[in-house]
Amino acid sequence: MKSLGYFVLLVLLLANSACAGEAAIRAEMAKKFPYSKLISVSKTPYFGLYEVAFDDQLVYTDEKMTYLFSGNILDMHTMKNLTEAREKQLYAINFDTLPLDLAIKNVKGNGKRKLAVFTDPNCQYCKKLEKELVDLTNATVYIFVLPILPGSEEKAKAIWCSPDRLKAWEDHMLRGIEPQSAKACDTSALTRISTQAEKLKINVTPTLIFADGVIKPGTLTLELLEEHLAEASPKN
Repeated sequence: MKSLGYFVLLVLLLANSACAGEAAIRAEMAKKFPYSKLISVSKTPYFGLYEVAFDDQLVYTDEKMTYLFSGNILDMHTMKNLTEAREKQLYAINFDTLPLDLAIKNVKGNGKRKLAVFTDPNCQYCKKLEKELVDLTNATVYIFVLPILPGSEEKAKAIWCSPDRLKAWEDHMLRGIEPQSAKACDTSALTRISTQAEKLKINVTPTLIFADGVIKPGTLTLELLEEHLAEASPKN
């Protein structure tokens, strides 16, 4: 669960006039944020706030649109993260639609749990995540190599053209061994991965996708990985 420190109040003056409800908020938001795709506007049962869902972010505003809130709303009785639950409904993807055949597959234990990671060979946070993944058990990790940092494309191609891609990946990410490939090969899969990342609006590494379709940008500790994997696992 994210800490209360994530609840940030962005004091953005939007308008001084009274709002006539969802339609008026939608119209005003479209004016204020013309380059953001607006998905929906709906009134919440708490604080008289309205939920405003853009294609990449969920925010809240008051009826008069005096302030814009960005962050998590928690139910103090149940300690449920209401914002996170709503984001899951709005933004979760179908895990099975990912091009899993393009991933470097790392099966750990029985491999029953699933996790996809979009990651860059030059990303220090990705290397930190890789160290956390070492002790992960009973999971299949689908590694999508996404070279976005300077100098990453050459390393990504060398890893892809290695006879053992997983070994080359782990040698580089965990042991600092520069990838070496004996010869060039077809690396069009890396282009397809980049295209998929663009469709999913993934522009930072690492970005994790769990089996329930929840997307988490940034590195996670092993403890948090286990927590999210447990939440994403089918309940019997």
